[in-house]
Amino acid sequence: MSSSKTVRKLQVVSPVPADIDIANSVQPLHISEIANELNLSPNHYDLYGKYKAKVLLSVLDEVEGSKDGYYVVVGGITPTPLGEGKSTTTVGLCQALGAFLDKKVVTCLRQPSQGPTFGIKGGAAGGGYSQVIPMDEFNLHLTGDIHAITAANNLLAAAIDTRIFHESTQSDKALLNRLCPPNKEGKRSFSNIMFRRLKKLGISKTRPEELTPQEVKKFARLDIDPDSLTWRRVMDVNDRFLRKITIGQGPEEKGMVRETGFDISVASEIMAVLALTTSLADMRERLGNMVIGNSKAGDPVTADDLGVGGALTVLMKDAINPTLMQTLEGTPVLVHAGPFANIAHGNSSIVADKIALKLVGPGGFVVTEAGFGADIGTEKFMNIKCRYSGLTPQCAVIVATIRALKMHGGGPEVIAGKPLDHAYLNENVALVEAGCVNLARHISNTKAYGVNVVVAVNMFSTDSEAELSAVKNAALAAGAYDAVICTHHAHGGKGAVDLGIAVQKACENVTQPLRFLYPLDTGIKEKIEAIAGSYGASGVEYSEQAEKQIEMYSKQGFSGLPICMAKTQYSFSHEASKKGAPTGFTLPIRDVRASIGAGFIYPLVGTMSTMPGLPTRPCFYDIDLDTATGKVIGLS
Repeated sequence: MSSSKTVRKLQVVSPVPADIDIANSVQPLHISEIANELNLSPNHYDLYGKYKAKVLLSVLDEVEGSKDGYYVVVGGITPTPLGEGKSTTTVGLCQALGAFLDKKVVTCLRQPSQGPTFGIKGGAAGGGYSQVIPMDEFNLHLTGDIHAITAANNLLAAAIDTRIFHESTQSDKALLNRLCPPNKEGKRSFSNIMFRRLKKLGISKTRPEELTPQEVKKFARLDIDPDSLTWRRVMDVNDRFLRKITIGQGPEEKGMVRETGFDISVASEIMAVLALTTSLADMRERLGNMVIGNSKAGDPVTADDLGVGGALTVLMKDAINPTLMQTLEGTPVLVHAGPFANIAHGNSSIVADKIALKLVGPGGFVVTEAGFGADIGTEKFMNIKCRYSGLTPQCAVIVATIRALKMHGGGPEVIAGKPLDHAYLNENVALVEAGCVNLARHISNTKAYGVNVVVAVNMFSTDSEAELSAVKNAALAAGAYDAVICTHHAHGGKGAVDLGIAVQKACENVTQPLRFLYPLDTGIKEKIEAIAGSYGASGVEYSEQAEKQIEMYSKQGFSGLPICMAKTQYSFSHEASKKGAPTGFTLPIRDVRASIGAGFIYPLVGTMSTMPGLPTRPCFYDIDLDTATGKVIGLS
């Protein structure tokens, strides 16, 4: 066992109880005890109740000169709709490293949206005996970051429609006079944020009255093209009826009606900005640079053009600090940011990873999780997140299950909410071996980045020795550094000790530098085609709309950004039904969009829903409060 004072010994029960029952059976430590184990003093964090604290970015300044620990990313094979336990494995691995192998360790996880918590999927705190606690606080409001994103996003949405409205009814001079009202002495002046727009326009004058009529028009009239608007309102609830709405129907809006819609809050570009920012100053620039649409002349219009970048930063100033929590076994967790894994990059924040790497120090471990399969999450971790952070991982874990491998080997369709076919519950080594082509491609793709790859087989009670052995053999044959059977769901950290040892060896023996899949200075299409090649595609087909957007973004100077592919997580290809490791297909690019503030271009491979719906029987049927104890019941 670890020498850490915060480590707890779990009393494991079989069969494994419900996640919420396990979470409620463990009394969390006061978060100051967890902070103390990381050498954080009370002036390094702000408490949010007893079990959560915001770690302040100022910590980074204090530890600037110190060396980093090992950096590990957890991805997975192409999943079934049931998920293969990446979060659970991430937590279990950290419990093993911290509670059993006596290593300094920090788990870095995304904050889950409340949408799935009340919808189909349930929470995202891990599962079984590998969880983050308190589970209800982790899955619900946490420390309010998603609410801050919602407020900032919707302030910008309101600013856009209001600006279009006011420009439609006023002359250039009247607009300027209202944008720059006189002070008590009757003098007009530009506010600080306005100088950003003036500089962008190449105007060096410092007083409103110095502007020529032409400059007044350029400065005061954004002339936003409503058809080009990409910014939508958000809320953190699955509400399908808000996917498409009409706004401006009130009599005061003078007929300025347009169609728009809501996305779920975690799909907001502001969430991606939070995840990729490196400092408060960097976040201010990224928020101001977010492009919301174009002018009628085709020029990009930003949040700073609308004068709102500073206000957005004020709304986000506390959200930039990661939230400290704990696992069931008392190891520290930093929860921060939760961007979508399709239209965004699906990874927790850079600042959390940077703080954690300094806090664990040399020989310590920071383990973070990348959303969806490794073809999406790990690829974006490497090519987007590591590019902006400058950090280098030593090891990538790929989580696999016998269940998913059987599906890739040709097993019957796996459908959430329906009982598994008998093929998944009985031994079938041939089916597993056939499905290992999926695992093998994920291994070779991930190895190409220069990291050592460890396969973690998340074991279920129905898996046989022969099946598990087949996966280990296939993984090693495909070039994995090691392959380990794990039982952390049933046993906590104890069930992932072998994984912890394998990850430690993989980190200590990495021999290659980080290699990206593509250079940034090639064109948008070349980058898309490099990623498509890693999927097994033989070519890429662009729709007319995609061609138009690529040309526009290139003309606007955005072609040097990394690419964030938005495609199904259920196949290497664009068709969810194509399992295994398909080859020779043409990848269709339906549209190409951009998150300029966050810093990536995202091609759409098929249709992406950015606002989930609720099923006939949502998770909320099971969720309630025990009014006698105040404990949440029924969270999954």
